[in-house]
Amino acid sequence: MFPRRHFQRKGSSRLRRVSDDWIRALPREKDEIFTGIVQHWERAFAMSSVALDDALSMRARGELVCAAQQAELSAVLLGRLSLSLISFCDSLAALNRYIREAPAVEPLKAEFFRGAPAQKAADWNAFLHHVVFGERSRFTNKLKILSETIGWLDREFQGAVEQISNAAQPSASWMRLDSFHYDFTTCLRETEIVLKSFLRALPPDRLAWFSAAAQNPPAKPFRLRPRFSRVPA
Repeated sequence: MFPRRHFQRKGSSRLRRVSDDWIRALPREKDEIFTGIVQHWERAFAMSSVALDDALSMRARGELVCAAQQAELSAVLLGRLSLSLISFCDSLAALNRYIREAPAVEPLKAEFFRGAPAQKAADWNAFLHHVVFGERSRFTNKLKILSETIGWLDREFQGAVEQISNAAQPSASWMRLDSFHYDFTTCLRETEIVLKSFLRALPPDRLAWFSAAAQNPPAKPFRLRPRFSRVPA
């Protein structure tokens, strides 16, 4: 954890735009940290996505048992990534208070999501962004809403896969999986954006502190995964 003091940074986040932070290259040491974290997330998400694509292809060919098994694998992989992203968002929200100049932030956009619950979460974030003063509070609010939305999508994805494995409303459940996966993709991209904005605002002499905190996020309660049956979907 950072020492209990604020760090100085020239310039104002009010004069910066998130798009500028995203387009501009980070200094080498910051870029190495950013690339390492993002590549870890992307590899995990790619494995879950491949498993889901395989499940959808098998279902289209009528290989229902194998399709259900691949959907279960996708759910397990996505669940692991979800825990990592949630812990990271919570860590970043806590570390944000130790940065004197808060990172630039923009609210989530409902049009980037498919599902109504995720769209409502984005609308709520946009509302808070315009009624809450201070970039620091706005940044923290976005992280909290991202964390909650990722957790909700993970739980719903697990539930849809369980229904598929139990042959309960399979067609509707398969459609829900695709929607949840799309919205999870959006949340992942938004998490990458806030990470880069945070690194942009982070003083260079505090990179070691951040790196240590990022590698040791706060512990989360272990969640038991449902034991899926092997009934054809």
